[in-house]
Amino acid sequence: MLSSVTAKRMVTGVCQGALRRAVIGLMPSCGYRGDTPDDTRGDLIEIPLPPWEEKASEPIDIKRRRLLYESRKRGMLENCILLSLFAKRYLNTMSKVQLQQYDRIINEPSNDWDIYYWATEAQPTPDIYQGEVMDMLKEFTKNRNQEQRLDAPGLEYLEKEHQ
Repeated sequence: MLSSVTAKRMVTGVCQGALRRAVIGLMPSCGYRGDTPDDTRGDLIEIPLPPWEEKASEPIDIKRRRLLYESRKRGMLENCILLSLFAKRYLNTMSKVQLQQYDRIINEPSNDWDIYYWATEAQPTPDIYQGEVMDMLKEFTKNRNQEQRLDAPGLEYLEKEHQ
């Protein structure tokens, strides 16, 4: 004969199992994974942005400062951290051609997620952005030294460079 505690556990287990199957039957079997096939994107609002223009006559020291600022102030935290750390490491050693490439990479695409996906190699980089600087960014993103990258760097290092 079963004890009352054992009988209660069995009944509770059977009831919970039946309830779980009933609830699961009501829920869709797959989770949300992005756009649905029938999404017409009719509700999407595209905000027109002015086209990127290269600042050819900009002095190189001003360009470096502007790119440092633009690397730190992004539309998403992931790129803020990634690009500001990349800029800290490489910006002061980049040639004029590399600075132009970096300027185009971070300012021409209107979607910061595109830059992130290209840098992490989750999506292929369009030919117009592929080059030496994009290769440097992709390699930097791999974080082979396993540095802790939780926040954008402080600006104290700039004061040390000018002393």
